[in-house]
Amino acid sequence: MGNAELQSIHVHPVKAFRGLSLREAVVEPWGLAGDRRWVLIDDGGKVVTQRQQPRLAQAAAELLPGGGLRLSAPGLDRLTVSVPQPTDTVPVEIFRDKVEGVPADAAAHAWCSAFLGVDVRLVHMDDPATRRPVDPEYARPGETVSFADGYPLLLASVASLDALNSLIAQGDHAAEGPLPMNRFRPNLVVAGTAPWVEDDWTRLAVGEVEFRVAKPCGRCVVTTTDQTSAERGREPLLTLGRHRRIGGKLVFGQNLVPLTGGTVRVGDPVRILG
Repeated sequence: MGNAELQSIHVHPVKAFRGLSLREAVVEPWGLAGDRRWVLIDDGGKVVTQRQQPRLAQAAAELLPGGGLRLSAPGLDRLTVSVPQPTDTVPVEIFRDKVEGVPADAAAHAWCSAFLGVDVRLVHMDDPATRRPVDPEYARPGETVSFADGYPLLLASVASLDALNSLIAQGDHAAEGPLPMNRFRPNLVVAGTAPWVEDDWTRLAVGEVEFRVAKPCGRCVVTTTDQTSAERGREPLLTLGRHRRIGGKLVFGQNLVPLTGGTVRVGDPVRILG
């Protein structure tokens, strides 16, 4: 483990939009700064992701100073979106959680709706310190999360992806591989480990920041979505189902909760503390 290091850092300013690669990122208690603070909701307040709308992979959001966005997508002019004032909130249903969010302006709703061809609204999480607790089954008191699926950060390993791609190459849908890391939409990608060793980690440090491992990440249909073309295949879920079924879930990557603050940088050493 002496050579393990942080190979890349990724944030997703709008949940389900394309990810951004960064050289460094501030670690906040609820995740990387700028990660998944915005989300789309439908008329009923339910979160809209690539599960329902794979085309979201082709939309991008650039982070602006102060937390605003510059949106871009095929066929649309770019749109700058400011952080809305938290005067009125709307209910957001994200899986089993009910969360309050602050709607963006009408132009943002119209832009996102035009891209998808269905009515959606763009919503901001104004105060991640209070809005949404982490699943109490895996959380400590006071831990919160943004609009991520369930946990502040997701870590994945290069060696484990290589091992998974080797298994895909031996399967019935080998032509779909090898898959790139962006299928799994991680925040932190670690190089220099053996495959699957992250299953056994409980605590680690990335540079100056310490994390605890909350649980393995169960995977869904989003991993079968090409993040460039938005087309869907069968992998990696077929291969994960054969080789990586843990506790009834198809597992790739580990969910992390920060124990300390600080900044993580590409090239930081990764130390396993437990």
